[in-house]
Amino acid sequence: MTTVGIVSLGCPKNQSDSEVLIGRLLEAGMNLTADPREADAVVVNTCSFILDAREESLEAISEMAKEAKRRRKSAKPLKIIVAGCMPQRYGEKIREMIPQADAFIGIDELGKIAPLVEKLCAGKPLSKDGLVPVAVTKRPRYIPDYETPRARLTLPHIANVKIAEGCNYGCAFCAIPGIRGKHRSRPIDDIVAEVKTLVQVNGVKEINLISQDTTYYGMDTWKQTRAGKTTKVSSEEGDSLATLLRALNRIRGDFWIRVFYTHPAHWSDELISVFAKCKKVVPYVDIPLQHISDNMLSAMKRETDGKYIRDLIKKIRKGIPKAVIRSTFIVGFPGETQEDYEELSAFLAEEKFDRVGVFQYSKEENTRAALMDNQVAPAEKVRRWNATMVLLQKISRERMRSRVGEKIRVLVDEPGIARAAGDGFEVDGVVYVPKSLPVGEFAEVTVTGYKAYDLIAK
Repeated sequence: MTTVGIVSLGCPKNQSDSEVLIGRLLEAGMNLTADPREADAVVVNTCSFILDAREESLEAISEMAKEAKRRRKSAKPLKIIVAGCMPQRYGEKIREMIPQADAFIGIDELGKIAPLVEKLCAGKPLSKDGLVPVAVTKRPRYIPDYETPRARLTLPHIANVKIAEGCNYGCAFCAIPGIRGKHRSRPIDDIVAEVKTLVQVNGVKEINLISQDTTYYGMDTWKQTRAGKTTKVSSEEGDSLATLLRALNRIRGDFWIRVFYTHPAHWSDELISVFAKCKKVVPYVDIPLQHISDNMLSAMKRETDGKYIRDLIKKIRKGIPKAVIRSTFIVGFPGETQEDYEELSAFLAEEKFDRVGVFQYSKEENTRAALMDNQVAPAEKVRRWNATMVLLQKISRERMRSRVGEKIRVLVDEPGIARAAGDGFEVDGVVYVPKSLPVGEFAEVTVTGYKAYDLIAK
């Protein structure tokens, strides 16, 4: 039997693709291994969002290439397939970038992994011209459905459910639309069927809804105006995230629904109301804001301005009881002045978000921002990032301290480690609990102490 290894890199959305890869391989009767020394082929599912992600992908491929070189003359040579975002982004150029690979596949070709592995391991020719094949669809349209075979890579009690793929926005700093294609939503009934099985058959306790822009869910099916923009954000127009959450909330079982990656431009009064009224939807608002300066928001093509963001945060805090707001911001974007940065710092100090991620701007080819003048010097980006992290750690300590004595419900991920409703898995803090609490179950605990980003409870 053919034995295959999978190296999964990048975000939960990419991990979801790796689950499909594994599902297809298992469906074809292949074995899976975590040890490349045992594998006939290794599939590296790459990330290409920013430079750090590409470097991580190249490093992983290099490690696999060392094993392939060691076994070059053996009876069991190792084949390397590079999949996902990097082939999708670079197309035919990927051959020169990664000469160690035996084949490349993009987003739409993930479901065809099994026959590709079979041909490679059998030594059959993959192309008439003798070149390493690069199978990439120029405009991706693929999105898995309920029937798609998959094998979850998350903990048994957690599941990531991809509700849509692609993005219709053109943020100046982001290459994702060019990699993942236009936004395309899965039907509500299909998502409901998947979640129902995960909860009622597999015993999953936490459902993470993911896509490039979850708040745009369903809107790609609405009546469109010019430039692909919708007339208004309301379920009266058709399916929406609010409609989906209502449907998922009706599924029987004790479980959490957590929504990731919401664009601020698509939040509505209706969605705020749904978050407040649907008991299974945790009051966790993951809303990447990126900046607060009008100058920066305009340059970033974020479709929002500072006043809109401030008003929206007030609405969310007023409308969703105990809302935990998580956001991300970029420092050092081209043209960011000291005044812009100081406005962002003042905004963070004022709003005191529960969870914040800060990134130094990464200059990405084929994006608007890469062509902009006034690129901020690397040393200045680092200085601003360091100063922001000092501020955020102080805010986080104050927030953690204020929760001592609070009674909270947690989901236990492993012995001694759990998460509250406001803690996204592997992106936020944790709650340290007694090791006797059963893994994969909910528990009621009382906060007795804290660290910079974590809580201690009994």
